[in-house]
Amino acid sequence: MRYLFWAITFCLMFVGGAQAQDLQSILQTHADEISKPSRKSVHIALDDLVGSGLPQVTSFLEQWSDKNVWRAADGTFFIATEQGDELALQDVDSQAQSVAAKEGFTQLKPNGGVRRVIGTALVQFQLSDPDLSRRVTAVESIARRPEAAQLGPLLASIEGESDSQLKARKIQLANFMSASFGETPQQRITAINSLSADTSVQARAVLNQILSTKAGVARIQPNSSDPGVPEGNIARIIDPSSAPLTYYAQAVEAGLAPQMTTPQMIRAALEANIVEGRVGGVALAQLDNDATRAKAYAALAEAELVPPLVTAQTIEYTLPFYTFYELYDEDDAQITAAAEAALASAEARVAWEQTADLALDGLSLASIYFLAAIGLAITFGVMGVINMAHGEFIMMGAYTGYVVQLFIPDYTISILVALPLAFAITFAAGVTMERLVIRHLYHRPLETLLATFGISIALQQLAKNIFGTQARPLTSPAWLDGAWVISDVIAISYIRIAIFVMALMFLGLILFVLKRTRLGLEVRAVTQNPGMAASMGINPDRINMLTFGLGSGIAGIAGVAIGLYAKVTSEMGSDYIVQSFMTVVVGGVGNVWGTLAGASMIGILQKGIEWLNPSNTLAAQTYMILFIILFIQFRPKGIVALKGRAAAE
Repeated sequence: MRYLFWAITFCLMFVGGAQAQDLQSILQTHADEISKPSRKSVHIALDDLVGSGLPQVTSFLEQWSDKNVWRAADGTFFIATEQGDELALQDVDSQAQSVAAKEGFTQLKPNGGVRRVIGTALVQFQLSDPDLSRRVTAVESIARRPEAAQLGPLLASIEGESDSQLKARKIQLANFMSASFGETPQQRITAINSLSADTSVQARAVLNQILSTKAGVARIQPNSSDPGVPEGNIARIIDPSSAPLTYYAQAVEAGLAPQMTTPQMIRAALEANIVEGRVGGVALAQLDNDATRAKAYAALAEAELVPPLVTAQTIEYTLPFYTFYELYDEDDAQITAAAEAALASAEARVAWEQTADLALDGLSLASIYFLAAIGLAITFGVMGVINMAHGEFIMMGAYTGYVVQLFIPDYTISILVALPLAFAITFAAGVTMERLVIRHLYHRPLETLLATFGISIALQQLAKNIFGTQARPLTSPAWLDGAWVISDVIAISYIRIAIFVMALMFLGLILFVLKRTRLGLEVRAVTQNPGMAASMGINPDRINMLTFGLGSGIAGIAGVAIGLYAKVTSEMGSDYIVQSFMTVVVGGVGNVWGTLAGASMIGILQKGIEWLNPSNTLAAQTYMILFIILFIQFRPKGIVALKGRAAAE
């Protein structure tokens, strides 16, 4: 029993002594490796530091890497910062602060290679640090400079990661590193196969790195069946006929072929071998052309006085005796085959996602054009009025939203207030313009165009006088910031999604008004046959006024939506008036479904042309207009032709 007591006491003393171990004692054990570290010897000290599990090791490694560790004359290590001729010292264990003269202390300055090794050890602590920001920093540090030694600590930290986003990032990075640094070929192939569905740039970069190649050349021995290709993981055999001089230079650089003889080399060789007024049996007086100089040089080469003459014809003849190839840097053919298949799959997915992203961009632009054009479609379709001031109603709606935000700082509430207010203001402006100008110009389209064009200029100038020429901010609510990121390829901003949803809402609202209300019934009656509608007790003059006001009010609401996405200036209406008319004409005058079809076609077409010619958006718009002109030639009534008065006109 007594022996058992002493055994337990000894174990407790041993455990207590192990737990009492401090960082300073470990540093003293490896004082030489820490004071004068090298990439080969520093691992010994780092293994003990990492294995100690002491919480202060992380801070010490950071300060050591930043050259903030000093050693006193007695060999004690401190973390210190310079303050003139003094040092502000911090104990590596207790963090006790003190001040001492700089004299008698030596600063530790690990070189770049040692700091990278320290960084690798430091990452092992940071990957499981309680501070999320430190863990994120560690993961991004690994991503910038991945090394095989970091894979193990990264994999070990995944299971205990509490942050879901960071855990997903760790798993992704571990797959990237396993593809390059896996212990066995099968592990690498498994990781590579997992990247076939990853469309991120980093995944494709990893695969491209595995598939990196180096150029090679081999000489084929005459009268031999040996193709002259060395052993190795050959990526491809190259046909040198596409650039013979370039590939021959590669053979020269590899030391397998003599250098091509240039005219300067021939001249220098001839000058160096003049004997009694002759060179290679040719008199100096005859060396006045390239043919005789080449003949003299060939004679010197035959006498082995100069290197053999190598001309373009020689290269063309000898090039088939060389094999040019690309050799994978990766020796394992199974790994490169898996990487090729994964890269092809990833690039195919990228192509599909780029197509989807382009379609989403086109639909987003189409929703903007639809909002801008739907009011014009109603007024143009019912009354046949070419309203060049329609864009200015869009501008008025956008400025209404800006003014509302000056008084209501809550952007969500301000937008909810601005939408009906913009409708009311532009509705009133539209009714006023119809009563004062438009109703006097019915059935006179040219004069209507000129009058509304003049009104648009006047409204632009009025906006400049009130708000100035600088763009005004129409800020979207915070919940519309950012984008919906589906993948590294597909992303669409929340503002565009909101505009798209608003366009769908307006489509449903307008269809409800036209199909389910008395006003809509009267509008459709006046559109199809105004004379018959008047005989049934409908006042066409009143319907025209309300319809014009409705179209103007919708333009005002569109202005608020567009202002969240585009700049709010006095000229913003002119940016959309051309597209609005094109949308109406292409879709079909006065038809809601036609306007939707026209906006979709123009939006997707414009984005497609911009994708083909991304450096010149003006040229893309020009091509789009030319296409629309050709389209109208074959279908002058638009995609969805309207029956009634507008169609007849």
